Amino acid sequence: MAAVNDERPANPFVSLAHRPVLTAVLGALCIAFSAVLVRLSDAPPATAAIFRCAYALPVLGWLAWLERRAYGPRPAAQVRLAWLAGVFFAVDLVVWHHTIEFIGAGLATVLGNTQVVIVALLAWLLLGERPSNRVLAAMPVVLLGVFLISGAIGSGAYGSNPVAGVVTGVVTGFAYAGFLLVLRRGNADLRRPAGPLFDATWVAVLASIAMGLPLHEVNLVPTWPGHAYLLALAISSQVVGWLFISVSLPRLPAALTSVILTIQPIASVLLGIALVHEQPSAIQLLGGVAILAGLMLATLRRRPNADPIAEPELG
Repeated sequence: MAAVNDERPANPFVSLAHRPVLTAVLGALCIAFSAVLVRLSDAPPATAAIFRCAYALPVLGWLAWLERRAYGPRPAAQVRLAWLAGVFFAVDLVVWHHTIEFIGAGLATVLGNTQVVIVALLAWLLLGERPSNRVLAAMPVVLLGVFLISGAIGSGAYGSNPVAGVVTGVVTGFAYAGFLLVLRRGNADLRRPAGPLFDATWVAVLASIAMGLPLHEVNLVPTWPGHAYLLALAISSQVVGWLFISVSLPRLPAALTSVILTIQPIASVLLGIALVHEQPSAIQLLGGVAILAGLMLATLRRRPNADPIAEPELG
């Protein structure tokens, strides 16, 4: 009986590992609420980043402790990679929260997910994972979408500063790409996703404070009801959503994971319209469609001898 218990995963989320695509989809749906919850919290960008991570630490720390007790300490190299991922994550969050202020929750999420193309290019340059020629074909389509979202064409563009939102949105895409690639490398032991995520999250808290102080955006005094939204954000996105994604990420090709994560921007646009009454212009929505079309073009491909992991079925 003891042998059976020893084979059980220390982290209950790992039990979903046999369905990596479904797990990634669930994770994407969880994090789709992130931008709307940030808006509802009405917290400064850095403060929102600090507390969405800080409130997640107790749960992530407990899960990481279970994993360490079951499997021992992680290699130092893996820990350092998780720390680096945390720095990328802090940059991603703080800059992205500014993008939400500039252009709204839905369009900010679409722009942040230009990481799909960026991941494919960085994976080629840094990891030797050569992308298909579709990446190059998709880049002009994505750039056209970014241009349309900026409000440079037409009138009635949504957002306080759409042009600044486009700039910060693209920066977010690079930071998000770095976070995904480094976390993927730092999560080599597939049995324990919480450990790397816990390390990345506490580093992100400190890095967000360091970024927010010069911007005068750090307020460590909780307010109500804003921090209720940040707590909901921490549990739904930082804990549940990112544990789902951390479980599935190392088990799927980088490009396939990026495609699945495009569920997030589509859902975020709809949630922004429905829950916080955002009103992107028709041209901005067309730009969002162009970006998503480009992202799908860059990463969706069928190969005659594709393995079952590369093209699994949701059913």
